[in-house]
Amino acid sequence: MNIHEYQSKELFVRFGVATSQGGVASTSEEARTVAESLAATELVVKAQIHAGGRGKGTFVNGLQGGVKIAYSAEEATQFATQMLQNTLVTHQTGPEGKLVQKVLIAEAVSIAKEFYCAILLDRASGAPLIIVSTEGGVDIETVAEKTPEKIWREPIQPLLGLQPHQSRKLCWRLGLRGKQLLAASKLFLNLYRLFQDCDCLMVEVNPLVLTKTGEVLALDAKLSFDDNALFRHPNIMALRDTSEEDPREVAASAFNLNYIGLDGNIACLVNGAGLAMATMDIIKHHGGEPANFLDVGGGATEEQVTEAFQILSSDPKVKAILVNIFGGIMRCDIIAQGIINAVKRTHLSVPLVVRLEGTNVAEGKKLLEESKLPLQAASDLTDAATKVVMAAS
Repeated sequence: MNIHEYQSKELFVRFGVATSQGGVASTSEEARTVAESLAATELVVKAQIHAGGRGKGTFVNGLQGGVKIAYSAEEATQFATQMLQNTLVTHQTGPEGKLVQKVLIAEAVSIAKEFYCAILLDRASGAPLIIVSTEGGVDIETVAEKTPEKIWREPIQPLLGLQPHQSRKLCWRLGLRGKQLLAASKLFLNLYRLFQDCDCLMVEVNPLVLTKTGEVLALDAKLSFDDNALFRHPNIMALRDTSEEDPREVAASAFNLNYIGLDGNIACLVNGAGLAMATMDIIKHHGGEPANFLDVGGGATEEQVTEAFQILSSDPKVKAILVNIFGGIMRCDIIAQGIINAVKRTHLSVPLVVRLEGTNVAEGKKLLEESKLPLQAASDLTDAATKVVMAAS
């Protein structure tokens, strides 16, 4: 789960991570109140969406950039008014963009130097990793490609956590000394405490800045949380903004379905993540494009299967549906009954290809046959992929 920048900065304050003062607004009146309360000569107005590249983005109303510097409360209010309830398009949103419903208004600071910092899970070692770079304020992918020597990685022992000597070493790498080193070291340690205590998958600060007055501040904030651990954090779960998510994924999560929308036209309903990946691969191999990843799980109920089918059939891009089930814990007759219910409820208008194997497969196939549904049965995975690609073309 991702949250907005202003929410991330609220967590920074809670965990003692130094950041700039600011407030969030969802209307022009609220923006004026926040801007006037800060009483700063320079303010930053930042559109709040779950996407990067906001500063280089474009609003559909013609405003350039989702991050603006204002020199008065009046100007900050004007920028907020132009941003709110308008769509911002960045390289991460796609051409459809995202609707801006809130803006963050914060004090601008005089920056002497920008850095990059992130804590994430290193999949190779299965442990946390902290990354820093002297090249902040730009895409870290560009730095990694062109000047990888400017990126430093420090692995963290999970049982010990980030140690003070490690944080000081990172500060030294960034060229920080004296009081600046102590401030940055404290910031790194508090960032890791947030990462660990809140079950984060990633904490990213870009830029982390050294101000001209010698302060070390986290000016930007991007947090991502482990969905499987959110039951331990109802206060964080309450920060979820479903309007920023794919409506299909929101609907799927309500029924504990693992769904990720893609850009293709062949929908997949599969049980098991590995089998789902294999199904997507074989569709690609035969010239098709998957419309989604959907794992109904090993013990899905008839209700979950029915809901999954409704989500798939509601996607206007879908030209055909492939159901690929290997029944272990999952029973093929339950899947078959779910398919029957869903087709009747949704009045399915696209071709349907079904491949069933495993527990109660004979009963499942019998149910489908007796239902007289307009579907194609597949004998194996290759046959299923061939038929569904042809049906979608």
